[in-house]
Amino acid sequence: MSVVALVPARCGSKSIRLKNIRSFCGKPLLYWSLNALENAGSVDRIAVATDCEEIISCVKSFELSKVDIFHRQQENARDTSSTEDVILEYINATNPADEDLLLLVQATNPFSTSKNFEGAIKQLQTQGTDSLLSCSRVKRFLWAMDGKPINYDYGKRPRRQDFEGTMMENGAFYLNSIKNIKESQNRLSGNIGIYEMPAFAVLELDEEDDWWQGENLMRKYLLPVPGPGKIRLFLSDVDGVLTDAGMYYSEQGDELKKFNTYDGMGFQLLQKRGIKVGIVTKEDRQLNRRRAHKLNLDYHFHGVEDKLSLVTGLCQELGISLEEVAYIGDDVNDQELLLAVGIAACPASARSLIKSIPGIIRLSSSGGAGAVRELVEDHLLQLTEH
Repeated sequence: MSVVALVPARCGSKSIRLKNIRSFCGKPLLYWSLNALENAGSVDRIAVATDCEEIISCVKSFELSKVDIFHRQQENARDTSSTEDVILEYINATNPADEDLLLLVQATNPFSTSKNFEGAIKQLQTQGTDSLLSCSRVKRFLWAMDGKPINYDYGKRPRRQDFEGTMMENGAFYLNSIKNIKESQNRLSGNIGIYEMPAFAVLELDEEDDWWQGENLMRKYLLPVPGPGKIRLFLSDVDGVLTDAGMYYSEQGDELKKFNTYDGMGFQLLQKRGIKVGIVTKEDRQLNRRRAHKLNLDYHFHGVEDKLSLVTGLCQELGISLEEVAYIGDDVNDQELLLAVGIAACPASARSLIKSIPGIIRLSSSGGAGAVRELVEDHLLQLTEH
């Protein structure tokens, strides 16, 4: 018996064009599933079923030894085509043995690990189920449209910590034998088992909003954290990051800006860990200078047209590399620096051009609403704890 993984990846996508190879945490989305499969010892071969030359070229660039391309027919790559159509096309074309297992993996859920695949295969083989699917436990109270509760008694509402929750299909992967699939014409059949994945893995990347949320979850739970001292310098833009990008004026013509005290504490938290902090802004305003002095920042640079050159020079003075710099910005004049630093981040209110930078941390907080504090607490402080 052997295990073959089938990963469908067609060209067409209505919500996000070519999403299967769009950058996700610095790599094409498809890479994460294929790399996890490549490193799963129980998986013997991997087939990417696609109709797209761009996807084929991208997959070949990974140079993964188990991966082959399966050229799916156009009729099975339409918006109306089902995944079962692709599975059956692959089985009919390659004629695997009936006792072989087919592991269907969907790239739009990139949270599957080699350990998950290994565990699912072992579970199917030892627990006597015919097929299985991946699910995540959701602790939410569900209701039907007719006003009836689905998974709890509202008259005896449980506390969340006492609530077992409901298993929700997360679309990550499905496992069945070739024989069962041919007989049932379906990815699942017979006595179906559930392989439980973490709660965060319930997210599937189908819409733009899923993307930034997924990247943050990936970094938090699955990506390796750099070692101690990796980030030695943190810098921030001002307008649009530490402020809401608004310019306020009094009756007397005085210029006003609104800063967030939570961000100020974020700078201090980093300084306590021995990380130098500062601001780099194109504007040259006394307001910004006063704020920098108030926060007792290590560096503050004003009227800067070329941020990358300035920070490169600062790194040379400090004897560090740009890889050891974290920077948060929101607009076009931050792009070059964000592309060059080790950790790049942007607030939720950043321009689309900045949000599309590969691997950038897209925060849920907007400029002036605690974006720096979120970056510090949820990401940067972790770098000093390992």
